[in-house]
Amino acid sequence: MKHKFLLIIPMMLALSGFNQSNDMEDRIAATLRPYILKEAAWAMEQQPATITAQVSDRSTGGVHDFYSEGDYWWPNPADPNGAYIQKDGVTNPDNFVAHRQAMIRFSRVIGALASAYKITHDKKYVLQAVKHLRAWFIDSATLMNPNLQYAQAIKGVATGRGIGIIDTIHLMEVVQGIIAMQPSGLIDKRTTSAIKSWFENYLYWLVNSKYGKDEMNARNNHGTCWVMQVACFARFTGNEALTTFCRKRFKNDLLPNQMAADGSFPLELKRTKPYGYSIFNLDAMATICKILSTRQDNLWLYSTADGKSIKKGIEFLYPFIKDKSSWSFNKDVMYWDNWPVAQPSLVFGAEAYGNAAWLNTWVKLDHDPEVPEIIRNLPARHPLVW
Repeated sequence: MKHKFLLIIPMMLALSGFNQSNDMEDRIAATLRPYILKEAAWAMEQQPATITAQVSDRSTGGVHDFYSEGDYWWPNPADPNGAYIQKDGVTNPDNFVAHRQAMIRFSRVIGALASAYKITHDKKYVLQAVKHLRAWFIDSATLMNPNLQYAQAIKGVATGRGIGIIDTIHLMEVVQGIIAMQPSGLIDKRTTSAIKSWFENYLYWLVNSKYGKDEMNARNNHGTCWVMQVACFARFTGNEALTTFCRKRFKNDLLPNQMAADGSFPLELKRTKPYGYSIFNLDAMATICKILSTRQDNLWLYSTADGKSIKKGIEFLYPFIKDKSSWSFNKDVMYWDNWPVAQPSLVFGAEAYGNAAWLNTWVKLDHDPEVPEIIRNLPARHPLVW
């Protein structure tokens, strides 16, 4: 009876932020279990492959430097050998994205192995994960340099851009996976220390470089994803100053400047893919709340003076996630048919507020998307490691 009672008092759940119903947690784990075990079986067969496995002759960086090219930039028909031109929302399939794909694969491997360890306690999953962690962060022949100086470049325009920082949202579940696997005792102190040192260096670059500052000040999902990443990596490395900064950034910048009074995101609605971008930004904000909420400072309960809150954001988009046909704005120019999937904002929000309706919708949605662009825009694909 205790669990049923908790389910009907969502505000009491929200006020603590930490005493979610065991019934809800069990249902989440049961829903994910078959997907986790399937993906973990795949991950057990994967050998480490970092960004050093593929290089682009268009990159001005070295073999250890992450490189990608802007999605919406195309050759100019009037000057085929000149600078690229933009077609917002329309992805150029010929651009170099191999490093992004490698990072997403890495994130999937660690997320699956860590999730499988959590539900089975089988240490074989951790031993496999350590191979990949060492390849990306420690082994001198294959590691990635801790910066994104050459991400989302544009031929003839830029060798890299601040908006490329969004490509490393996929390192968050690597970090969460490490935390989830620590109880195994198989990630030794030297390995953990080396990985934390990598992220400390990356954090320094995110905060102090021109590209990092540009991304922090972006007034759309890019600014959100900067806060989300910095919050995740700062918590992992024990950087309390940066976690405090990110809490303030969420309260004083993201909510006031990105959300409208009705809970929508006007800057995302203006894009050529308003549905997907709105969902993505909401997922990122909900993930920030998941990362940074404490008993003393619960972001799930925070509201601006004029009533903007993460709860209002979920309430605005939820009807359109439950029934996409009710969407009253423009349709996305690409991937309209592929959204929504099992969005993290719903499962995180359901836990925070004890909202059974949101959880029911999340359970029914796709937990195993196959379209690369959808996978790319899911900041949290393995809820159990969070």
